Amino acid sequence: MAIKRLRGLRWLGGMARGDLLAFVPAAGLAGYWYGVAGALLVIGAALSVAWLARDAGTSPAATLARDAAIQLPDRAAAVTTLDAALAEVVTTNRATAAFVLGIDDAEALLATYGDAAYAQILRRTGEQLQGVLREGDLVAYLGQARFAVVLMPVRRADLESVLQIATRLQAAAEVPQSIETRAVYLSAHVGFCLVSRAPASGGSAMLDAAETAADEALRQGPGSIRAYSSEIARATRERSEQVEAVSAAQEDGKIVAYFLPQISADTGDISGFELVPRWLQADADLPDSAAVLAAVQAAGLRARLGEVLLYHGFSAARGWATAGLPAIALTLPLSLDELRNPQFPDRLKWELDRFEFPPARLRLLVPEAAATDGAQEMVARTLAALARLGCAIELAGFGDGPAPIAALRRYAVQRLRIQRSFITRVDADPEAQSMVAAILSLAAQLGLETLADGVASIGEHAMLAQLGCGHLQGPVVARAMAFEDTQEWITRHRGKLQPAPPITRRKR
Repeated sequence: MAIKRLRGLRWLGGMARGDLLAFVPAAGLAGYWYGVAGALLVIGAALSVAWLARDAGTSPAATLARDAAIQLPDRAAAVTTLDAALAEVVTTNRATAAFVLGIDDAEALLATYGDAAYAQILRRTGEQLQGVLREGDLVAYLGQARFAVVLMPVRRADLESVLQIATRLQAAAEVPQSIETRAVYLSAHVGFCLVSRAPASGGSAMLDAAETAADEALRQGPGSIRAYSSEIARATRERSEQVEAVSAAQEDGKIVAYFLPQISADTGDISGFELVPRWLQADADLPDSAAVLAAVQAAGLRARLGEVLLYHGFSAARGWATAGLPAIALTLPLSLDELRNPQFPDRLKWELDRFEFPPARLRLLVPEAAATDGAQEMVARTLAALARLGCAIELAGFGDGPAPIAALRRYAVQRLRIQRSFITRVDADPEAQSMVAAILSLAAQLGLETLADGVASIGEHAMLAQLGCGHLQGPVVARAMAFEDTQEWITRHRGKLQPAPPITRRKR
């Protein structure tokens, strides 16, 4: 009731400054000619007119700041509405909740449909969310394909009922849309925060908590729903500390390139080294290159990491040449961020020239997402420029995603990488053998080389060689090693290789 009285006073004050001023002359004349009764009659009419017009100009919803492109209230409006809802909760003994819903794979949508259609998708998503809410509930746009939903106070808002609302919001966002005569199917993640679990008072803190829960849902995979809790908050803080630590480590030169050997599956000859990041003196929480890559990506330092790996790789090549070892190819993993950078090919060319490293001996490992139909045009241009430099393009994860076969020719792919998930127990599993054989047959028909990743046993090695796989890497060969250990390993490995025995005709 206190909030309603406050809103009424605010409305009345607004009228005193605006609407009623137009009736002052009329009220004065009525008082002059008809006395007090006439003046009161005019003032009453003025109040009635202003009250009937209140929705058009003075309602709280009408005065909320709105996102121009998406045509929804913005983050500030969501915080203001949450503050009002929380104040009402205190006086009415009701409850509320805040939701943050995000579109999965928003970047792919933007790349596929373009800015205008992408904005249209977001606007329709907002409309679909509003369609399953009450009149007083608010849908706001937070940016980055995320929406906030503020639930106005209700009698019951426990975990079970709010989870049902989250599921309903997710279902509304995932209703197929028709854009440019094409059906668009969305996937959405949801995070929410109950007023009873808010980490601090105020609408801003509650909305931040819902965003933290949404971040956790996104990490769990498409279509996930998570409620804010102290455990999620603690895990988020730990990840933030990890990002800070990896940033400091990279600045201090503690993240370096290690070298993962690659060999011919048939002859055993060394065919190259993949450059993988290693965090020197890292904590046990980040033991492998995948974890380091994830932390570096979260810190926004992926491009800088690529420069570090490239420098260490080219320096190693010089060291091997000085030691009299034969030339060895290098594989550099790239990220989509690097491929979206139009200056990357020029920077790579400068490094190749500086170290006098032949481009043909550098393989660029691109993620499978770079070859999908939804890849940005800039990615395609960058790959074409890298191919013109003479670098070999290797595609990771083929067969494990939506990359079309036509993209292999379009992006001048020279080698396919077969993921570990395909080759696990390939020596004993007929289904795995059939799957790998199909991939290898396709590669052979297209004239592409192949490399199996994560080969863990001699049996897998032997079966892959029989099926026709060209190269392999993994524990069965060797684990990633520091540059200081590579020369000894190369010498030892080549010493174990025996020349094939000559085939002679048996004498009678």
